[in-house]
Amino acid sequence: MNIYIRGYRNSDVPSMINIWNEVVEEGNAFPQEECLTEETGVAFFGGQTHCGVAEDMDSKKIFGLYILHPNNVGRCGHISNASYAVSSESRGLHIGKKLVQDSMAQAKQYGFTVLQFNAVVATNIHARRLYEQLGFQQLGTIPGGFRMPDGRYEEICPYYISL
Repeated sequence: MNIYIRGYRNSDVPSMINIWNEVVEEGNAFPQEECLTEETGVAFFGGQTHCGVAEDMDSKKIFGLYILHPNNVGRCGHISNASYAVSSESRGLHIGKKLVQDSMAQAKQYGFTVLQFNAVVATNIHARRLYEQLGFQQLGTIPGGFRMPDGRYEEICPYYISL
């Protein structure tokens, strides 16, 4: 695959919705429980500061995406937040790394000075390993911060990096 990260286009939204909903339905990474529809997906992605997609330049297929937005407002508005989704068929191909690196560059271009992840599920070892390899620092753990699909609660681990 020849993966390129670029800003999303309106024509990408159906693929983005499918990938996003796949992660929501798995129930082990995103806090959202409701899947996006065509209508809510357009509004959701359009409301972000920036959305990037991982496109295979040969097939033109979208294999992943990220959303980037402020983590808070006002005096904390310089801190950004991002979420990443990679299609199950393409996990393990280092697409996530490309998405995170691009989101860091985009966050900096938008004037953010910090990228913070509020709720990385402790059992999401692949994401945690990637973030740590890229220089993110874990801020601690929040016991019982994430409800799994079976009703169990897992710890969440906030991470941040200065840009």
